[in-house]
Amino acid sequence: MSERSPAPGGLALVESLVNTLDIESGADALDTADGRAPFGLAQDEVPAARELRESLRATLLAHAGHPPHRAVTPLGELLAAAPLLVRVDAGDGSASLTPADEGPLLSRVAAAVAEALVAGTWSRLKACEAADCYWAYYDRSPAGRGRWCSMQVCGARAKMRRYRAKD
Repeated sequence: MSERSPAPGGLALVESLVNTLDIESGADALDTADGRAPFGLAQDEVPAARELRESLRATLLAHAGHPPHRAVTPLGELLAAAPLLVRVDAGDGSASLTPADEGPLLSRVAAAVAEALVAGTWSRLKACEAADCYWAYYDRSPAGRGRWCSMQVCGARAKMRRYRAKD
């Protein structure tokens, strides 16, 4: 998959959650305790985490200008169940949106999305357009028009397919 550096700030959580499923091999990190540990998930929380992951993936595909990979629960519906609080720092007066409850993955993802919206980075988190990949990546290209998680892998495959189709 990608050799890119992780997404900035809270988007790294979103990126890593989406990337728990390797579409090409079918391997799902959420199937193992070690794969669930970074997200603080218990086995019984996996179905909800998978639903969130695929809703995020569909949104990241939309950021890259692609239709959803399959029917999913709209991300806004899922995030509506995660209340956020406005926290104001008494020292410098800075404010941020934080989860009302720090534990649940949904709340942490909602806070990460809110942070990225404020920072203007949310639409830079995308999913690779390759149908056998859909890996999440942060688009650092100047114009924000990145299409693949890796130019060396998915981008090269797409270019080769186009080249062969011309013959």
